[in-house]
Amino acid sequence: MRTFSFEKLNVWGKARQLSVAIYQSTKSFPDEEKFGLISQMRRCSISVSSNIAEGSGRHSAKDKARFTEIAYSSLLELLNQLILSQDLDFISKEQLDRYKKINI
Repeated sequence: MRTFSFEKLNVWGKARQLSVAIYQSTKSFPDEEKFGLISQMRRCSISVSSNIAEGSGRHSAKDKARFTEIAYSSLLELLNQLILSQDLDFISKEQLDRYKKINI
């Protein structure tokens, strides 16, 4: 079976692990957040690995860099949503600190 170049990237694997962690964390959020913060955080976390994968298929360095920039921006968006989640007591300060320490 063929392996694509992005599948060999450590950063892509870590981004996938982050998405799994976000899905698990948001399971305990209030039901009224199903179409709000939960949906945003899940889509945002998926965007990181998706943009890394898409960028790996681009031929120019400029295009690859642009998708890497988009992935990084999604990480910052997710960090903002995690901070808001802690402000709303959906996650603990300790959980937020653990997410901040993840090295992607």
